[in-house]
Amino acid sequence: MPDFTLRKTMIFLEEIHHDGGPSGSIPRHRGAILAVVSNPYAGGYTADITPGMEALKPLGLRMTDQLIQAMGGIEGIDGYGKAAMAGENGELEHTALWHVPGGYAMRERLGEARAIVPSSMKQGGPGTRIDIPLGHINAAYVRSHFDAIEVGLPDAPRANELLFALAMTKGPRIHARVGGLAAEDVKGQDGLR
Repeated sequence: MPDFTLRKTMIFLEEIHHDGGPSGSIPRHRGAILAVVSNPYAGGYTADITPGMEALKPLGLRMTDQLIQAMGGIEGIDGYGKAAMAGENGELEHTALWHVPGGYAMRERLGEARAIVPSSMKQGGPGTRIDIPLGHINAAYVRSHFDAIEVGLPDAPRANELLFALAMTKGPRIHARVGGLAAEDVKGQDGLR
């Protein structure tokens, strides 16, 4: 099994009361957790990197549990997203290892989450920021939950590291008013509507 040694984690929490309009009756919460790990594939080409997905599953579950706890529990979590960044000696393909461990961990812990977990990937060095796209957990067509949260760490990812991120939200964008499928009308059968 490849070794993804964990160097550090960091949690970001945000409470949004208004966005230039009137204060919402309930603030929106956005949270993200980042983990910085060594990249066992950095510095050379490895044909089969798929064992890395299995090796990263415990990290995905750990990060999911930590973020749920930081957000005050599972109740009300209705949006999510994920992202990954490779350092200088890694490949963009190394960030794709996060799709299964990050996405399925959140879907497992959040219960009946049916929508695909929005994702972004990139390469960058220490201090590089990344947007984590966000969407509704049960229906991709819920426009009120289209959003992103920008995160980054001043000292990561280093050349031989990977940065993995998960994000969750409670509630729609403040002042959402562009129509589309309403969260309360989601059927949750196919991950789209």
